[in-house]
Order: sequence, then C-alpha cells, then structure tokens
Amino acid sequence: MYTYTEHLLDKEVHAKEGQFVGGVAIGIILFGQTGYALPPGSVENATTFKYPVYYRAIPAASVERVVSPRLDPEVLEQLIQTGKEMEEQGCRAVVGACGYFGNYLPEVTKHLSIPCFFSSIMQVPTILCSMKGGKKVGIICADGRVLSSAPVLANCGVKDRSSVVVVGAETLPEMEKILKGVGHYNPYLLEKGIVELAKDMVKRNPEVGAVLLECTLFPTHAHAVQEAVRMPVYDFSTLIDWVYSAVVRRPFAGYI
Repeated sequence: MYTYTEHLLDKEVHAKEGQFVGGVAIGIILFGQTGYALPPGSVENATTFKYPVYYRAIPAASVERVVSPRLDPEVLEQLIQTGKEMEEQGCRAVVGACGYFGNYLPEVTKHLSIPCFFSSIMQVPTILCSMKGGKKVGIICADGRVLSSAPVLANCGVKDRSSVVVVGAETLPEMEKILKGVGHYNPYLLEKGIVELAKDMVKRNPEVGAVLLECTLFPTHAHAVQEAVRMPVYDFSTLIDWVYSAVVRRPFAGYI
C-alpha cells in the first residue's frame, strides 16, 4: 500500500486497477454547494498545504444540509462512496471539509479501510490531556446552536460537555452571509469578529486553556486569534498536518 521512491528499488512497480493519480495521501471531501469564497488558510484552498491533496465535492452536501443536528441519508451515502473512491486513488486518510461532517463519522468509518478525520473537534480529547485538570477547550464554531444539539461532539470523543466552552460565530454578520450562501463575505471583518469572540470567551471563561476553531474557513484567522489570546490555537490545518505527518513518514537525515 505504501510505496516510496526516494531510493528506487530494482523491481517492478505495479499499477493499481482503477487508480489514475498518485502522490495524494490526503483526500478532502468538499461541499458541492458553497456560496462563499475560499481564501488561503481555508481547507478548501490547495495553497494552504505544503503537500498535494485530492479534492472531491459531493453534490448533496450544502451548508443547510450538513450544518444540522440531523443526518441526511443522501449526504451519508455520498460520503461513503467518495471515501471509497479516495481510497482507490491511493489516499491514506480522508478529511471532511466541514466540522459538522463529524456527525457522520461513525457510519462512514464502517465502510472504509483508511482513517477518516471529519472534524477539527477530533483534536479536543488530546488537547484536554495536554493541560492540567480543570482546564477547558474553547471551541469557536460556525453555528453554536447546531453544535450543542448535534452528535458531532460525542462522535469526536468529547464525552464530557463541561470540558469545553462552545461559542458560535453565527451571530457575526459575515458568518451569517457564509451560512446563507450569498456568494460573498469580507474576510477582514470576519477575522475581526472571530478575534472578538475569542477574547470575550477567554475573559468570561478563565479556565479556557486552548482554543479550537471548528470551521474550515477559520484557519485563515488562527494567527490573529493567537495574537489576541496568547494560547495554543488548533484548527483543521493543525489536524490535517498531523495526519499527513503520520501517513507519510519520512526517514530522518543527520549524523551521529
């Protein structure tokens, strides 16, 4: 399954039936209908990554159908089928480009042989383990109303809801544009809003020791958030980089 060419071996290399692309370890499943721009830093923008990624959009997935506490059967079916396609094309892990794809995580993993990382929230249990007792993870998400009632938190290993503080960005005018899919928004104004949410969250909840940005657009603003709150900030980019570092290991170079 894993083949490397840094040191070519004197042997035959066999084609995998049905595979038409190589060198894409990370497969990213996108919304088929977005209605918003995708700046550098967002998961949907390929320049965010220092390695190739394999993108596929599923027609059934829209903000309205995915950012919801209810599972959509058509979305689930297309997630499974697209995950299988990515596996066929040599991807070593599948990522869902929306934190709320985590609602579907247990069902999709039943059908794939490669690991699935469908929400940046999957990092929360690890972050909690890294901090002293009583500390919490502050989650800034696209829609806090949905996150509080959806299965995504439990699916991502957050069993104790009191261990996190959830703040929804749906109150921000620019986030409202994104959720409604009007086709445009102002990233600068969105960043200002997210920074203010983070500062207010930390002020109101001094037990917060780290911030987790849920939305795939939010890594664009992670640096500004960290500058404002002066604590670790995790998001989809930290998750995907970590996953890539595990599924594509490199030999160490140096000397003794």
